[in-house]
Amino acid sequence: MILTREAIATAVERGDIVIEPFDADRISPNAYDWHLGDRIRVCEGDELDAAAATHVTEHVIPPEGMVLRPGQLYLGVTHERTHSERYAQMINGDRSLGALGIWVHVSAPLGHVGHAIRWTLEIRVARPVRVYPLMPFGKIVFLVAAGERSSYQNLGRKYTQTSGIDISRLYEELR
Repeated sequence: MILTREAIATAVERGDIVIEPFDADRISPNAYDWHLGDRIRVCEGDELDAAAATHVTEHVIPPEGMVLRPGQLYLGVTHERTHSERYAQMINGDRSLGALGIWVHVSAPLGHVGHAIRWTLEIRVARPVRVYPLMPFGKIVFLVAAGERSSYQNLGRKYTQTSGIDISRLYEELR
């Protein structure tokens, strides 16, 4: 079950959902509108290797924006940090981004109960497009978790808090 605007507002007031920074005007009928952060990492090279750490270059997105190009994988970060020990979260881009040919966070949209992060975003574009720091970039929904809850933060080393842009850590499991 997805929380509605009223349920999200109530959960934030109770502290069951934490969004930092929070703006009540960003709550939509059944989601919270989130923003792109101010940094993007560009994955280097023509070929990535799942058994090796990804080499990236980090860029601050300037106020005049940054043009993203097709054929390139970008890792961004949300401006907002979200956390809930009660609800699971699901992040998506929105229709306005899709209409620009921007695909965001297609492979890993689920934030488990206890997820406490600024989300790392997987960004691809269909054609060159300029993005700006702190621009609206998507929606996050909150989902009721049925059954016994187990906090994501207690599941081990792989599941630690993050406040930045994470690269793939699959290579740690392939050793």
